[in-house]
Amino acid sequence: MSKYSIAVIGDLASVMGFKALGLDVHVVQDVEDARKALHTLAKGDAAVIYITEAFAREMTADIDRYKEAVTPAVILIPGKEGSLGIGMSNMESSIMRAVGADIL
Repeated sequence: MSKYSIAVIGDLASVMGFKALGLDVHVVQDVEDARKALHTLAKGDAAVIYITEAFAREMTADIDRYKEAVTPAVILIPGKEGSLGIGMSNMESSIMRAVGADIL
């Protein structure tokens, strides 16, 4: 049986709290570092990858590569600057695709 991990990608202030929860934390400095971390984790054992919206907004094409895949699930989370609304928008469109109606 495989062991999957849950990872978080983002700036130091936004993601260090996740380390206390036992998640695999990847502190990145810029979008290119975030992009590399995403693809490395996706090729590895990560079943869920959380990424801060601040980085994700610059990585739409990279994140879209994994939308239809079973793993990893790429989930956008607010960073230290608060929510940019991107994560909620993506969730609404995913639910719309799956259910066929806006249930939120």
